[in-house]
Amino acid sequence: MLSREDNERLVRVGPGTPMGTLMRLHWIPFLRSADVVADGQPHRVRLLGEDLVAFRDTSGRVGLVNHACPHRAAPMVFARNEDDGLRCVYHGWKFGVDGKCLDIATEAAGSPMCRNVKIKAYPVRERNGILWAWMGPDADPPPLPDLEWNLVPAEQLHVSMRIQECNWLQALEGEIDSAHAAVLHARVDQRSTINQWRQAQDLVPTFECVQHPSGVNIAARRKSGDNLDYVRVNQFLLPFYTLVPPQTQYPELSGHAWLPVDDEHTLCLMFTYHPARPLPEKSRRMFREGHQGWDSGHPAESSFEPRPVTDPYPLFWSKYKRGNAYGFDYGLQVTQRNSGMPGLWVQDAAAQSGVQPITDRSQEMLGTTDLGIVRTRRLLLDALRTLATEGQRPASSTDPQSMMWRAVSITIPRGSDWKPVAAEFMRARVGADFGYVP
Repeated sequence: MLSREDNERLVRVGPGTPMGTLMRLHWIPFLRSADVVADGQPHRVRLLGEDLVAFRDTSGRVGLVNHACPHRAAPMVFARNEDDGLRCVYHGWKFGVDGKCLDIATEAAGSPMCRNVKIKAYPVRERNGILWAWMGPDADPPPLPDLEWNLVPAEQLHVSMRIQECNWLQALEGEIDSAHAAVLHARVDQRSTINQWRQAQDLVPTFECVQHPSGVNIAARRKSGDNLDYVRVNQFLLPFYTLVPPQTQYPELSGHAWLPVDDEHTLCLMFTYHPARPLPEKSRRMFREGHQGWDSGHPAESSFEPRPVTDPYPLFWSKYKRGNAYGFDYGLQVTQRNSGMPGLWVQDAAAQSGVQPITDRSQEMLGTTDLGIVRTRRLLLDALRTLATEGQRPASSTDPQSMMWRAVSITIPRGSDWKPVAAEFMRARVGADFGYVP
């Protein structure tokens, strides 16, 4: 369990907090490129508790600026996006993507005031359909991280985003918890037995964790058939990434960036990709539309409930939420789905955030299958202490190549060491196939 003090250190992300400071040393993916169009509607953003507006100017450059005009604090989400700048509708103050004032409609031509005015702006870079923000202290930011999912061609990748009603760590810990899948996501037959997942062959896996400079390998070993072990190795990568091993029937790789909107909301960026081949259209269709009324790990397009443009991320709020019990149906729980909820991500969100946005972790009772969660928390706390006491930044913020990892599923002889076998496959190599069958 976590002390209340350590829980606060990990989940609070606002300016000046230890975790907020650590996260600002990393590039933050915050929108899909397609969501921000040239001379189009500005998009309200909130990151690390800070309210911002994203826009693409006439020349195609993307800006990320304060949500309030520095003149009289009018909402910049209402600003006119025109002629390579964002012009406040209140008094016509206009700003470029770098935050510099370009024009003040209510001041005389040539007024020196324009040269001295600036709106807060953060650098934005664009790679493979994703917008990345630099909110850190360095005027010269580090390179973007080399994450395999954001390096493959567009036809090999599917990305979705949704808002979840809890803090970022609460959401992240659900994905590195390899023990829950065969229970939470299971179908049930008439005898109420869990029968869907290969992990269900052994509901009591043994765990082993191996730390590396940018995160933790979290291995769950299960007995599988005669004298075999099935080992799934999840990845946690600093500061907010998780990678999930493939399933036999779904060989694509997937994972999340769990991006703190504020202390009580998370932007969940999910990616599914294949390192060497285009994603099948059948998979893409399932991600977009769900399957027979059920959402996959990606939210179906029909599951969103758009909000006003004045809300952060207005396109990414789901109709499945705490206020309507995430669509829970007890009859469905009895007859079809162990969770009683309509989809994989819905089930995860309900379990992770259904009680409250910030859970008091000093009250939890952990078991042997929670080793990965314990090690991840320890790694994060160590990173905070090292940064505060020594000024040392984690490799995840300084070495792009340190993020080139994959999650893997392997079958090995009973009791043998998984590490030398998995090591060959866990290093990401864009364009290289898996080299194994899960």
